[in-house]
Amino acid sequence: MNNPTLLKNLRNIPDFPIPGVQFKDVTTLFKNAKCMKIMLNELYEIYKDKGITKVVGIESRGFVLGAALAVKLGAGFIMCRKPGKLPAETLQESYMKEYGKDTIEIHKDAIDEKDVVLIHDDLLATGGSMKAAYNLVKKFNPAHVYINFIIELTGEGLNGREVFDEGIEISTLLRV
Repeated sequence: MNNPTLLKNLRNIPDFPIPGVQFKDVTTLFKNAKCMKIMLNELYEIYKDKGITKVVGIESRGFVLGAALAVKLGAGFIMCRKPGKLPAETLQESYMKEYGKDTIEIHKDAIDEKDVVLIHDDLLATGGSMKAAYNLVKKFNPAHVYINFIIELTGEGLNGREVFDEGIEISTLLRV
């Protein structure tokens, strides 16, 4: 965790999207082949023996490493998207954001009770979108669910882990 190469290549954008926010931009990690390899290998080491059968990536930055990790783990990849983006029947979960309500969806046939699911996204701040994704995945009654982020924000009064029940295994590559 907190690989120096990843930390060195993580871009910080002050006052984005609003004044006072220090935005952590993962696109600088994605564009760097060495960083991509480090992240993918670190994620693989965490999850290689967990029996993961499906990786759920949250729109849209969760798709990047989520899909690559699914391939490396020999698992399927599931897209968790905003409403109207998936073509077949879906299940939905809504959640509150700091500036309003949002909804995410997964295809109704995406996960079954035998699946061991890893939900992946780029950033844990308040935990709202991941908690919604977790609640959505739990509707399928999978065998087990893990949660992963590239970055966990620990400053600025953000306590994203607190929205999850005890016992949920959450891992992050970087804590900043």
